[in-house]
Amino acid sequence: MLDLLYSKLSDIHFVTGLLMAIAAAATVWTIATPLLEPDTLSKRMKSVAVERERIRARERDRQKNNPGKGSLRTEPKEFMLNIVQSFSLSKWLGTEKAKEQLAMAGFRGQQAEIAFLFFRLVVPIAFLVLAIIYIFVILDLDYPVMTKVAGCITMAYLGIKAPEIYLKNVTTKRRKSLNRAFPDTLDLMLICVESGMSIEHAFRKVSGEIGVQSVPMAEELGLTTAELSYLPDRRIAYENLSARTGLESMRSIVTVLIQAERYGTPLGAALRVLSQESRDTRMTEAEKKAASLPPKLTVPMVLFFLPVLFIIIGTPAVIQIMSLTH
Repeated sequence: MLDLLYSKLSDIHFVTGLLMAIAAAATVWTIATPLLEPDTLSKRMKSVAVERERIRARERDRQKNNPGKGSLRTEPKEFMLNIVQSFSLSKWLGTEKAKEQLAMAGFRGQQAEIAFLFFRLVVPIAFLVLAIIYIFVILDLDYPVMTKVAGCITMAYLGIKAPEIYLKNVTTKRRKSLNRAFPDTLDLMLICVESGMSIEHAFRKVSGEIGVQSVPMAEELGLTTAELSYLPDRRIAYENLSARTGLESMRSIVTVLIQAERYGTPLGAALRVLSQESRDTRMTEAEKKAASLPPKLTVPMVLFFLPVLFIIIGTPAVIQIMSLTH
């Protein structure tokens, strides 16, 4: 059994076919996952509501000079926490930029930070060990030792970057969802404010309505509502919303909210202007994408469409000429 496995892993053609099969399966899984993904809106919104109640309970306990006994977040796993604390990973692997990226990706609390630091240490080691076993033992390629070492170092570097790449992909996907939902969120907030609602009630109402379109946007508005209810300075809650989303459009609305809070400027008129600018920006981006389609379609048409068209047009003529010559 081991000899068969060794022979298969040593065969370049088998490894190539295996990687192609994995790539094909990953493609099918990527296409099918959105179709099979369950609706977790109610569950996630319930967790936001529970977190809001925990925040309020903690603040009430703090006012009584009795620190809260319950944890706001889920506790990190014990073995991860032990490794992170033993090697002091938070000092030489944890950075403020990584914490900001975790917040933008939607990972909150100590558990997310501990897990990120743990995988940032483990994944490079795992990639390096697998590369050494595969290059030096299984394949045993007839290459110089320095070339093999360079391959192992490259795999270790990929292991270092793997958690960051994953975090960046999650952040990009989440930011895209927030961007798509922002114009509708702004319109709903404008309707709520002009109807006489307070900003907290408007955030709570919009978070319940916008969740059908964007769960991340609903979560962010729900968390902002919770922060507005207990933070001593409301400006901090608005700035936290801007930092968690990382959107330029969200920074604009946060600036408007802070100015309205500080100087008493009319919020409805400012939100109406921002809503119109958001719609105009969205239309401009759509026009830019439409204008960029012809150059992008030129190469696929030349490679795939024109040869097929020539074959369809020229095949009958070739058949007739061949029949006449025979």
